Amino acid sequence: MIIACIQSKGGVAKTTSCINLGHALAMNKQKVLLIDLDSQGSASLSLGIKRGEINPSIADVLIDDVPIEETVRETSVPNLHLITGSMALANFDINLANHDRRTERIKDGIKSIIPKFDTIILDCPPSMGLLPVNALIACDHYLVPVQPHYLALEGLVNLLDSIERLKAGIGAKGNLLGILLTLVDSRAKVTGEICDIIRKQFDKTVFKTEIKTNIKLAEAPSHGKTIFQHDWNCPGAEAYQALAKEVIQRTKVKNEQKARKKCG
Repeated sequence: MIIACIQSKGGVAKTTSCINLGHALAMNKQKVLLIDLDSQGSASLSLGIKRGEINPSIADVLIDDVPIEETVRETSVPNLHLITGSMALANFDINLANHDRRTERIKDGIKSIIPKFDTIILDCPPSMGLLPVNALIACDHYLVPVQPHYLALEGLVNLLDSIERLKAGIGAKGNLLGILLTLVDSRAKVTGEICDIIRKQFDKTVFKTEIKTNIKLAEAPSHGKTIFQHDWNCPGAEAYQALAKEVIQRTKVKNEQKARKKCG
């Protein structure tokens, strides 16, 4: 199962969600690989990797054809593995502009290690450039985190429309796994109103789990830890445990639906 986390806007807890969902799935006895596709390397840094320890990274695989097995590393979390991001990814669009399979570099690059993991999470950069396009081609499902405020609501509609048009144009078959409400400030009345609008408009596509604003979630990356390592009992940890259970259930249902279509 390959899940791409996609959002063209930064600051919506995308990387936070990738890291903590990965840990939560690992706690559910899944062997998980998190691939950091952001040139800032935020997921890598949040898991305790120092700037000087970034290489080898996913950029070596995608740009220089280094075997992906050489870039996979263990983390401090049992069953959670990582391939780091690096600044070299900032020039990915330029470096691959003339490559015949520029939109399938991730799909080609990860092919050999797919059987070794139960779940691979692709933490995409905040854009709709070549890396997210690659991720859409490589993934089975994609997840969209969104912070509930008015402009984000407008952006969400445009983002989902852009993704579907991109999929149609490039033949990507990944399905929308769900919309994840993040940084939900339950103290603000308008937040609740916008959450209700999003749930009404997108119905069951929206995860039941909401990731509420939580100081512990904000603190954890600065310590190079997931929320479960930083504060096991905080509301943020409980929310990501609940999200993992939803993800497992949704992927199970979607895989069963896919199998039935093949058979019939």
